Amino acid sequence: MATKKERQRKLARDAYERRMERQSQRARRARQLSVSVIMAVLVVAVGVGGLAIAGVFRAPKHTAAAGSHSPSATPAASATPSASATPSATPSPGTTAAMVNGKCVYTPSGLAARKVTAPPRRPDLKAKYVATIATNRGNIVIDLLNSKAPCTVGSFVSLADQKYFNNTPCHRLTTAATGIYVLQCGDPTGTGTGGPGYDFYTENLTGARYPAGTVAMARGQSPDSNGSQFFLVYKNTPLPPNYTPFGTVASGLNILQNVAKAGSDNSGGPGDGHPKENVQIDSVTITKT
Repeated sequence: MATKKERQRKLARDAYERRMERQSQRARRARQLSVSVIMAVLVVAVGVGGLAIAGVFRAPKHTAAAGSHSPSATPAASATPSASATPSATPSPGTTAAMVNGKCVYTPSGLAARKVTAPPRRPDLKAKYVATIATNRGNIVIDLLNSKAPCTVGSFVSLADQKYFNNTPCHRLTTAATGIYVLQCGDPTGTGTGGPGYDFYTENLTGARYPAGTVAMARGQSPDSNGSQFFLVYKNTPLPPNYTPFGTVASGLNILQNVAKAGSDNSGGPGDGHPKENVQIDSVTITKT
């Protein structure tokens, strides 16, 4: 017969396991990552009236928005990402800033897809970083916007240095049927639900736009649900400023565009799914100057 102390230990273990399961479930729900939330309503005047076009873009399960995306309804965007976006100095009421007192805030969240340590909390704001993503399709070189999104860049650099991205697939491609043109990567599980075991807040959103060549963080509906997944924009995309831009493609944009031409398998809905021409990240190398 179990002693009182043994029964207490068993109850404590059971409570701990239930708590961990609840935490894991919350993390899985929060990581319905990727370019989520409702797209901006695009209005095109027609005579005295108008035509509103709106869409919803969620991952990993996605049903394409009803309604067309005509070229005339797409906001104009420059060929290069906007340089005017800067980190938010003051968080909105009820939210958490990416950085507090000069230190980045990385919050433990769920189970890590691969075991890694959290990034350094105090970023090197003077450093310049270049990331070279070696893929089976060729190299994609990215200039990281460290001065504008230091906590995001700090996380990306830390994960790259710990080989978190090595031998991982780019699991999602969206094309014209969605009105969004991105290739999404950064989940070692390839399911769209994996993350590094921590979350952090959005930054660099003021004036943010997503023209071709933008590299930005994918996240869930909550602005503090950034993890490891990111997307590369291969064609001007009219997303609302909800996703942290943290880099620009310096070379290799043609690789993304060629993959996009082959389309997706539509497993997530029309124009949304795994790329037919698979993209595998072999490694991510960081150069610091």
